[in-house]
Amino acid sequence: MQIKEEFVKEILEAEYPQDFGKIYDSSLLLQYLDRKMKAVHGNSKTRRSLANIYAVFSILHFYTEDFYGQPDKYRIFEGYDYMQLFNFYRGLYGGNKLQNHALNSRVNGEFRNKFPNAVNDLIIIDNGKYLIHIDYLYVGEEDISKAAVKIIDKYIELIKSKDHELINTLQKMQLLTDYSEKRNKIKELLTENAEARVFEIISYAILKNHYKNIKVYFGYSADSVREEELQLYRTGRTNANDGGIDFVMRPVGRFFQVTEVSGYDKYLLDIDKVMHFPVSFVIKTSSSRQTVLNELEAYINKRANGMKVIEERYKKAIEEIITINELKKWISELSNTDIDNIIRDIDIYYRLEMNMDEDF
Repeated sequence: MQIKEEFVKEILEAEYPQDFGKIYDSSLLLQYLDRKMKAVHGNSKTRRSLANIYAVFSILHFYTEDFYGQPDKYRIFEGYDYMQLFNFYRGLYGGNKLQNHALNSRVNGEFRNKFPNAVNDLIIIDNGKYLIHIDYLYVGEEDISKAAVKIIDKYIELIKSKDHELINTLQKMQLLTDYSEKRNKIKELLTENAEARVFEIISYAILKNHYKNIKVYFGYSADSVREEELQLYRTGRTNANDGGIDFVMRPVGRFFQVTEVSGYDKYLLDIDKVMHFPVSFVIKTSSSRQTVLNELEAYINKRANGMKVIEERYKKAIEEIITINELKKWISELSNTDIDNIIRDIDIYYRLEMNMDEDF
């Protein structure tokens, strides 16, 4: 079986120079980890899988300290306490927001999906205690747990390095004195291949600074009308359970959903989530807004199959289409102060998203 990640291959070659391929082919644990680590070079759709990887890592960490190379002693071990494992992986890079679902069920479910012929679950769960089945810790007489730990350590290192690339780019942008160059650098971040979280944060920073320059007038009577700037707020992190709302606007009450052109059914699902309240879609595409709107309306017509009530329900809920083209246009129109604010906002919200405060 071919090893998918080059860094996994390098670690196994160093550990087992003569028979690393045989070790890999005989270890479902190593194969599982290898398949979970595409995010080191993946695109915006590639999941990092930190929760599942950290659930396995937390058990391996303590196992290598307590039972490495001692199979008979390990066979009578009843497992590690949940809080011991939970506190460990919460302290890992990007782990302080993770929940307990991976430790309790998700790893085993996914492991079964990847290896349907596996006889045993990867993680044994017994009354709040957890341990990895010995079948997956040994290849013959060889304990492969330390190799697995090295692979996960390297994965964390590579992910952390990848996450910091944007911070380093922003720091360089902040030092520029030519605002045309600053504008162009921000535009270069707006690509169809941008990571989904990064695109959402950048688009928020641009929209926030664009809309704050637009004034509206509100009041409960003619005498109480006052001038207000539009204010845009994020609802939470990019993976938050926000019911399909990524940004909300005050005082006019608009909803924004950030997405990409991958399948228009998701757009309708987002509209359904907010009970058909009008939604502005911020889309990670270089296609024109009219092209996207035409395609979306064509999809609605197909779904409706002539049913007028369905056509109107969804078409009326599309408030605005915003693409990369509009975002770049607004960057060109913003003041130098707004450009500095965009760079600052991207930096702030990206650090928040990636839990980076402790690293800087």
